[in-house]
Amino acid sequence: MAPAPPPAASFSPAEVQRRLAAGACWVRCGARLYDLTGFVRHHPGGEQLLRARAGQDVSADLDGPPHRHSDNARRWLEQYYVGDLQGDPQGSVENGAVTSAGAQKTDPAMEPKLKAVDWDKDLVDWRKPLLWQVGHLGEKYDEWVHQPVTRPIRLFHSDLVEALSKTVWYSVPVIWVPLMLYLSWSYYQTLAQGNVRLFASFTTEYSVAMPESTFPGLFVLGLLLWSLVEYLIHRFLFHMKPPNDSYYLIMLHFVMHGQHHKAPFDESRLVFPPVPASLVIAFFYVFLRLILPEAVGGTVFAGGLLGYIIYDMIHYYLHFGSPHKGSYLYNLKAHHVKHHFAHQQSGFGISTKFWDHFFHTLILEEPHPKIQ
Repeated sequence: MAPAPPPAASFSPAEVQRRLAAGACWVRCGARLYDLTGFVRHHPGGEQLLRARAGQDVSADLDGPPHRHSDNARRWLEQYYVGDLQGDPQGSVENGAVTSAGAQKTDPAMEPKLKAVDWDKDLVDWRKPLLWQVGHLGEKYDEWVHQPVTRPIRLFHSDLVEALSKTVWYSVPVIWVPLMLYLSWSYYQTLAQGNVRLFASFTTEYSVAMPESTFPGLFVLGLLLWSLVEYLIHRFLFHMKPPNDSYYLIMLHFVMHGQHHKAPFDESRLVFPPVPASLVIAFFYVFLRLILPEAVGGTVFAGGLLGYIIYDMIHYYLHFGSPHKGSYLYNLKAHHVKHHFAHQQSGFGISTKFWDHFFHTLILEEPHPKIQ
């Protein structure tokens, strides 16, 4: 007969407060306590999210309707279980949290605007698809959409349309890398034939020959142009502020990007789904084909397509990856966390901060306050 498991450890609210003051990151689910200190040290994005909830009861985040991932979240949380909170978990903890005035402080620029959500009293009904509700928020929409929640969301009534609005991260390389490789090889072969000339549609006297040696430069040009397009779309389209009285523009903003700021850790909505991505990619392909010779425009497009793939993969990694501290990706992740939780109108670059430097929208580093 297997021996009985050892009894769970028991911690008083004062003991939990002392650990929070020492820099630990403990959360609770009812009376059960979980030590996430080790986890947050290796997840710079998750660190800001979880430290904002340190000492709090996260049951509502796991159980708020409809939370289809609650079982997985609870199983993940159980590996960090350390014991139980002594006494009545509702009565012994003020406002549902173990608080500490001396808790470790983080960079204010990295502090997320997270607050406990009463799902029954929120401005929308979380039991129903959100897209048709957000247009009625009017002047309250901008503030509401920038108060992130730690749960997935549903946009549409139709299961089919809802499924098409979400995707897994690896759909991006699986679908678009083969197309990028095919176009690259095809247009390189066309350039190698030696009969492609730039400006030939305007003048034959001053047209420029485009041999296969121009392929790398055109491809890199497309890669660089994508980084600019990425910045411009994010800044001027995704972060437009829809008029308060425009139901449909608020809906459009929410479906394009607002839903990502509302639920930044909904992993099914972090990369562009194939169907809407196909429409945007087709637009850029046709545009380049219209203004440039086929092989030239196609090569630039192939480079831009690789830029898009890199962008989407980096974006997903910035939300769920664990880059090494001090690395390029670590700095990008810290920058993107600040964009989500503190500076939504700056820091628009995802794969690079170059255009934020160029257009003066860089999120400046703020000195860390000394902790006594």
